[in-house]
Amino acid sequence: MKKILAIILAALMLLSMAACGSSGETEPATDAPTDAATEPAAESTEAPAVHYNVGICQLVTHDALDAATQGFQDALVAILGEDAVSFDLQNAAGDSNTCASIANAFVAAEVDLIMANATPALQACATATGDIPVLGTSVTEYGVAMGIQDFNGTVGGNVSGTSDLAPLTEQAAMLNEWFPDAETVGLLYCSGEANSKYQVDTVKALLEEMGYTCELFAFVDSNDMPAVTQAACEYSDVIYVPTDNAVASGTDVIDAICRPAGVPIIAGEEGICSGCGVATLSISYYDLGYATGEMAAKILTGEADISTMPVGYAAAVTPKYNAEICEDLGLTAPEGYVAIG
Repeated sequence: MKKILAIILAALMLLSMAACGSSGETEPATDAPTDAATEPAAESTEAPAVHYNVGICQLVTHDALDAATQGFQDALVAILGEDAVSFDLQNAAGDSNTCASIANAFVAAEVDLIMANATPALQACATATGDIPVLGTSVTEYGVAMGIQDFNGTVGGNVSGTSDLAPLTEQAAMLNEWFPDAETVGLLYCSGEANSKYQVDTVKALLEEMGYTCELFAFVDSNDMPAVTQAACEYSDVIYVPTDNAVASGTDVIDAICRPAGVPIIAGEEGICSGCGVATLSISYYDLGYATGEMAAKILTGEADISTMPVGYAAAVTPKYNAEICEDLGLTAPEGYVAIG
């Protein structure tokens, strides 16, 4: 019996050892590969790409505003990269009410920044939002545009931008340089543009100090532009027009009235001068837009706070003349003027 029991115990021990040595299915080996479906993926250490959505509200299509918009876009792409920024460019076709609709749509879309090209666009966008950064460009005087008394150069809040204010003192002196013997000057502008009124009032005062007799000629829109231009033409030895978007859009109408009558026009910017003027002291609107884009990049990346960002101004102006109209009117440009290309 002892031998039999010994044999049975030995057999049981062998079976137990075999079970312990088996790989089995209940205890996976510690170095076996894990099931990807049951293990969480490792977190990526690469930061997610940042993408900015920028809305552009442009008042109307003409050379100056188009150049400013292009410069703005080029600057942001150059600084942030083509894949980092998207533009929603909307044109209001000269209608301030459409500017307001565009601005409200940008707010609803929660864009990261709005660029407002021209004064009515800036006013509409600033009214639509107090949170989204709004940068203006092609705006002459921000104090006038925003209704700020004693403007100190910084709008504050969520608004800043760049100004296309030409050197009005130098423009008045340029008119005198070209037409020292003229007696009457008509100042033609759109009454709906507050910054145009600011410019003609300033230039009128400067010209009157020089001895000219001046008269303001304001039109409401394109419907009465021809009649008002005709009145200005009949009154004036020379006409001055400021940087005015309605004038810029109607230079063909103005030129068709003034050139045949032999009345020359001194213009506030190059685009207007190329259409109906004889001379201008003009800024580069492309450069102005580019500077606005540089400001936008700093705001979007957190490098600058728009509430403390002062309005920027054009770095330089260039005296230019319209060779075709000068030839038709028998005028010779003074030394130092560059022909508009």
